[in-house]
Amino acid sequence: MKAKTKFIQGGRKAKNEARTINLPVIRASTVVFKNLAELEEIQKRFDAGEAVPTYGIANMPLRVAFEEMMAELEGGYRAVAAPSGLAAVALALMATVKAGDHVLMLDSAYGPARRFCDRTLKRFGVETTYYDPLIGEGIAALMKPNTTVVYLESPGSHTFEVQDFPAIARVARERGAAVIHDNTWATGRFFPSFEHGADLVIQAATKYPAGHSDVLIGAVVANEKWCPRLRQTAYDMGQHVSPDDLFLTLRGMRTMDVRLKQHEASGLEVARHLEKHKRVKRVLHPALPSDAGHALWKRDFRGAAGLFAIELDASPKEMAAFVDGLELFALGYSWGGYESLVVPAHMMRSVKPWKGGPLVRLQIGLEDTADLIADLEQSLGRLR
Repeated sequence: MKAKTKFIQGGRKAKNEARTINLPVIRASTVVFKNLAELEEIQKRFDAGEAVPTYGIANMPLRVAFEEMMAELEGGYRAVAAPSGLAAVALALMATVKAGDHVLMLDSAYGPARRFCDRTLKRFGVETTYYDPLIGEGIAALMKPNTTVVYLESPGSHTFEVQDFPAIARVARERGAAVIHDNTWATGRFFPSFEHGADLVIQAATKYPAGHSDVLIGAVVANEKWCPRLRQTAYDMGQHVSPDDLFLTLRGMRTMDVRLKQHEASGLEVARHLEKHKRVKRVLHPALPSDAGHALWKRDFRGAAGLFAIELDASPKEMAAFVDGLELFALGYSWGGYESLVVPAHMMRSVKPWKGGPLVRLQIGLEDTADLIADLEQSLGRLR
């Protein structure tokens, strides 16, 4: 071989098989095969019912491992990786609707999910109706002949309403609609969506699976019925996830169970303390007996996240002083990492607008709760 051929052909074949605890990061756009028979055999695993070339977009060890882990976590048939939680929301909806269809979306859904319905789905001829998250089996009155999706997020974003999931799912399935659930708050560890009637489950794996605030990643897990359509839609949309992000998320998932239990314990300890404070009108945390959704939470859930909200007895100016006065709580969106966060709740509601006082969302991280409580106390003291 000539020199420039050697530079292209050399160093591409491993002389030994690395046996490492974690799968190595492999960056590739091209996957090669030993022979045509191997190509055709592997093709069958990734073609979702049609001939889809097994580029690095699908046939990569880390992606396969991540999707298997997410399916295991949520208890579904198979999963598809997405580059963010919002991408997973869009993917699940695009896989289940077509022009002329109708979607029922809970009023307390993640804001960007609402915007996707109001802007993108509307542009493609899909109608969205928002419903009271506490509607239960009453959702039957909102079903139309062309309703193809009922979308749930329990607890709801910012206000943490717990939905009567089995009742809503039962009505949806009787009418032939797909049940989509954003299960980011509880994950399959604390809420088995498929056991309660879900068809597709969304995870913003940025949050608890990754767990370290350094990754954007999502996943949709489907049952066997919806898996082919989901995978076809993902391939058609060219969904891809960086191998580095997949590696970090898989690493995070190894400790997720331990972290979730600590987030739960710390979150409840802080929430119980805040319940007693004079300037806290209400703590919105479904695992508290005082919460309106506690009975449903206790019936259906196996645990609680470290994310909840507080309604302050304060003016907007005082609320700002409280948020700005916190020292251990970083001001920022997202959550699920090891660090504590605070952010004012800016809600998008059309069925039941928020009529309470200023609402602040807290993510309780893995710091010592005594320090977090002391920080909250000193900042709440600014409201006197």
